[in-house]
Amino acid sequence: MSIYLPDDYAYSDAKYPVLYLLDGGTHLQHASGAVDYLSTQGSIPDIIVVAIHNVDRTRDFSPVHVERAPTSGGAEKFLGFLSKELVPYMDENFRTAGFNILLGHSFGGTFIGYTLLAEPDLFDAYLAVSPALMYADNFVVKETSEKLKPFKDTKYFYMTVGNEDQYFEALEEYSSIMKEKAGESVEFKYVKMMEENHGTTPYFTVFSGLRFIFSDWQLPPEMLQADLDAIDDHYKKVSLKYGIEIVTPELVINALGYRYLQAEDYKKAIATFKKNVERYPGSANVYDSLGEAYENNGEPDKAAKSYKKAVSLGEKNGDANLAVYKTNLERVSKK
Repeated sequence: MSIYLPDDYAYSDAKYPVLYLLDGGTHLQHASGAVDYLSTQGSIPDIIVVAIHNVDRTRDFSPVHVERAPTSGGAEKFLGFLSKELVPYMDENFRTAGFNILLGHSFGGTFIGYTLLAEPDLFDAYLAVSPALMYADNFVVKETSEKLKPFKDTKYFYMTVGNEDQYFEALEEYSSIMKEKAGESVEFKYVKMMEENHGTTPYFTVFSGLRFIFSDWQLPPEMLQADLDAIDDHYKKVSLKYGIEIVTPELVINALGYRYLQAEDYKKAIATFKKNVERYPGSANVYDSLGEAYENNGEPDKAAKSYKKAVSLGEKNGDANLAVYKTNLERVSKK
């Protein structure tokens, strides 16, 4: 198992959704890259990524035994490991938000279909990439048709396939069953990526699937013309939708502060950056921004104090912008 933590995890008290990757060794690099990029763009929240390194994927992901695959049929045991060991371990040892996402590719997608029926409360969202639902004579499709009921809490399900015509029939039938049986209790989307193949679909699915799941996360551009109270209200509404506590991100507050700074409204800029310092006291960047506002407002002593704090935290956290913080401190110290 490998774990990717957001950059601000070390100096934040925030809680984070968790993305669990089946075949984690294959998907960790591109999935964590997508998470990092989308979160810095404000499209999704910061997310913890857990890569599960499966030793025998045929055993772990198959819900029933078939003769041609001697080790098959171990999905029940593997699901028990997830529900009784791995997810509880993450919840006990990391600041998790209680919103879990499962990604599975090919046979891993078969496991997703099985998990949704067997342990519907374990995960809140699913990224099923070219799921092999034709396995064992469409076993998962048939089970879904017989057993699927509306969920008590909304689920998010994003399913994709490349230009793989052998998958189409089973996936289209599954899609119809999902919409008919689960109804409005699931936000479901099935996408055919006809320019992709079995190997390339995971890369594009993570990016587009996370945006689908967190479709209401992005702050509308016009909201940055409002004040911090209005922005906080947006994230309160998002919290209600996903059933988790979501606070206004540091980068969003910073962007608001710089809007005021560019408009030369230094009083509001300073007040906004101070709010960011209060909420994210372990971040070097928030002190650097506050220092910039003080400097522009003709308060070099206060600016130097903020820049010094940014340098101190930057050295402690190994901040990539440490050189910038030092340059700012040197400049204001000469005034």
